[in-house]
Amino acid sequence: MSHAATSHVPTGRIALGEIAHARSGDKGNHANIGVIAYTQPGYEHLRTVLTAERVREFFATLGTTRVERFEMPRLWALNFLLYDALAGGASQSLRIDTQGKLLGTAMLELEIPRPDNLAEMRPPSHDGPRPSHQRSRCRGHGDPQPAG
Repeated sequence: MSHAATSHVPTGRIALGEIAHARSGDKGNHANIGVIAYTQPGYEHLRTVLTAERVREFFATLGTTRVERFEMPRLWALNFLLYDALAGGASQSLRIDTQGKLLGTAMLELEIPRPDNLAEMRPPSHDGPRPSHQRSRCRGHGDPQPAG
């Protein structure tokens, strides 16, 4: 019997992390999660499928009472404020992640509908050398200094 690798994401769905990255932190007893799409088509897809209600359902076990979503189209980003998600916050909570720093990482596992144009939404490839005009040069670490 073959033991081919299979994805834990059902057919027709992808993990949010395939088209976006996230950062999170605390605001007292509330958590803040920023989700930034890699591309504009990815942002447009997220605006449609990543609702405040979907995020509230995903984090239901935290006791979140309300979720607000803020759109930042120029940054291709959505920001979510999860009220009462931190069990009292950093100074009161007995949870391991009292400041909500791991919530962004967890949210990248949230399943969303797979778009038809998924390839356009993934991050640009980082394979191969960059053109010389895009390479950064850091002086003082073995690079020759210009003649004075």
